[in-house]
Amino acid sequence: MSFAKVKLPPIIYLYALALIAVVAATHRAGAQTGNLEQQYADAQRALAEGKYSDAEQALKELRESNPAVAEIHANLGLIYFQEKKFEEAVPELRQALKLKPSLANSAALLAMSLSELGHYTEAVPGLEKGFHSSDSQIKRMCGLQLERAYSALKNDNKAVEVALQLSRLYPNDPEVLYHNGKIFGNFAFLSIQQLSRVAPESVWTHQAAAEAYESQSSYNSAITEYRQVLAIQPQRPGVHYRLGRTLLARSRETSSVEDRGAAIEEFEQELKIDPLNASAAYEIGEIHRRAGEFEDAQNYFELALKIYPDFEEAHLGLAATLTYLRKPQLALPHLQKAASLNSENEVTWYRLSQLERTLGNSEEAQRALAKFHELHEHKTVPEQASEPLFSPEEITKQTLEESAPQ
Repeated sequence: MSFAKVKLPPIIYLYALALIAVVAATHRAGAQTGNLEQQYADAQRALAEGKYSDAEQALKELRESNPAVAEIHANLGLIYFQEKKFEEAVPELRQALKLKPSLANSAALLAMSLSELGHYTEAVPGLEKGFHSSDSQIKRMCGLQLERAYSALKNDNKAVEVALQLSRLYPNDPEVLYHNGKIFGNFAFLSIQQLSRVAPESVWTHQAAAEAYESQSSYNSAITEYRQVLAIQPQRPGVHYRLGRTLLARSRETSSVEDRGAAIEEFEQELKIDPLNASAAYEIGEIHRRAGEFEDAQNYFELALKIYPDFEEAHLGLAATLTYLRKPQLALPHLQKAASLNSENEVTWYRLSQLERTLGNSEEAQRALAKFHELHEHKTVPEQASEPLFSPEEITKQTLEESAPQ
């Protein structure tokens, strides 16, 4: 695990004032003390300028004449840590702590150095203590190393616990997010692997396999697994919906009318099992809308909104349907509602601009179009990249019409 360099001054200067006093106390001759203070000042200056080799040399000289001063060993250990010379950092940090056990930051740096060297069992106690430090930087670095150590020691439950705490403490930290993603992904894999061992023919195993295949666009295999689930438990909620989504995805690849029809049947079956599944009603409505069957589309979109009044995509789908049915006044409230639910959806603003223009509301049309352009021009991530690979709540998103600017 590679981390950004430690910000040296906040840690080193914890030792600086105490060090000069300690060194002075160990030498009675004023000239000698002044010389030592000058040496330490030179070391501090080299550190401030990023000249680690110069600082290292100055501290080595101080160590030779003052082997009993803990802070010299602590600072030298810190420099070695900064330079990723972990094998050299360990003995200096051990000596610092032997001379002065209260140097908490040195204890944390020692634990991290041991972790970097792969000595995870020895590192864990110090990392755990450092993870409870009041120093945010030490806490963060020890937490990341603790994830690494627990994972290497096959203590995956503990690694996940640390990842969850780091997520709460540093929710927008890219490095934390990256390592947490690996921890969570590995734990999910191990859980599914254990599931397949303890219950290979259970509905849970078949459903997990189906969802994995679906996320990889292996639609034929996913369909087979979903049907295995239904063969074991025909009334299992949510499975007809997922099977319908998979058939629909395959139909888009193959332009299969049969798969579209089969998808509708699965969504309808889902509604029989779970009449409150707004997503199933929405999907049927969207299939009809794209096929130009607007009366049927309207019925199913309205059913979805009856179940779930704040269903943004259903408002958009119904508004588009009503527009095609030449009912713009009825469509307008649904686009306005969609905008209130999510003001960052460019599809909403584009459709709203077109509808307002149809209604003769030129000022409103211009405002909506300006908002669309603002969102569209600042969109840096492809729309599909914002979708998770798989989510039980996944639905077919409304998209910009072909005539819209891309």
